[in-house]
Amino acid sequence: MANSFGSFCDGLFVDMCINTQLELPSGRETILAFFERLQKQLPELNNFARRENGEYVLEEEVQGQRVRWVGLENDRIIAGCADPEELTKAYTLHNSVLDLIPYMLGVSPLDIDSMDITYTMDFDYQGNHDEVIAEALLAGSSFASLFDMPQTKAVSCCPSVVIALSDDCRLQARIAIESRTTAFDVRSEKFKADEPISLYLTVRRYPKPGPEFDMIKTYAEQCRIAESLMFEKMIPHFVQPLNNAIAQRR
Repeated sequence: MANSFGSFCDGLFVDMCINTQLELPSGRETILAFFERLQKQLPELNNFARRENGEYVLEEEVQGQRVRWVGLENDRIIAGCADPEELTKAYTLHNSVLDLIPYMLGVSPLDIDSMDITYTMDFDYQGNHDEVIAEALLAGSSFASLFDMPQTKAVSCCPSVVIALSDDCRLQARIAIESRTTAFDVRSEKFKADEPISLYLTVRRYPKPGPEFDMIKTYAEQCRIAESLMFEKMIPHFVQPLNNAIAQRR
């Protein structure tokens, strides 16, 4: 599947995250065996490291930039892909991890607290991020009336909402936007050029305990839902207004 989302932003990240109820195995042999098996399937992942926080990461780098990665934390498994030319590149990585973790890390359906698929879209803008977000996403709302007062400026505007997508609330979507502008930036009128506005869409499943939970099938369903939300809601109602507000300031 072609990446039809990347053309709307300056950076696209597609991430999968599995949160577990119990701590993941931390033994040397188990960790190395998992990453070695993953590397056999995806030999481009050739940079292995342990972070200061204890996270183990196997990643692919191209010209010094991280392109794909898989990370193991204490109770979380993360797999991500940056700016994929095709979404299947990210999905293939995610499915490879899902195939391995039951056998290599002992992750069972009973152990999974939640499973996420997240699309992150970055928008480059050297200016007041909060002002752009307020104009693009809050115009016409009750919050917009706050900016009608004299000398008011948005200095912290990061709206977030979570919606249930099922009657039992076990399937949810979170839409959030992150500004990286600080009050100091606004006072000094010196804005960083290398820190983007980030827009997040996460579809999360809290599985019902039981052996019938199929990670591969559930992941595919979440991807379909996320793609549908991107096309039907995110692009027209969030992305395009953001791009318009940024374009008006350039």
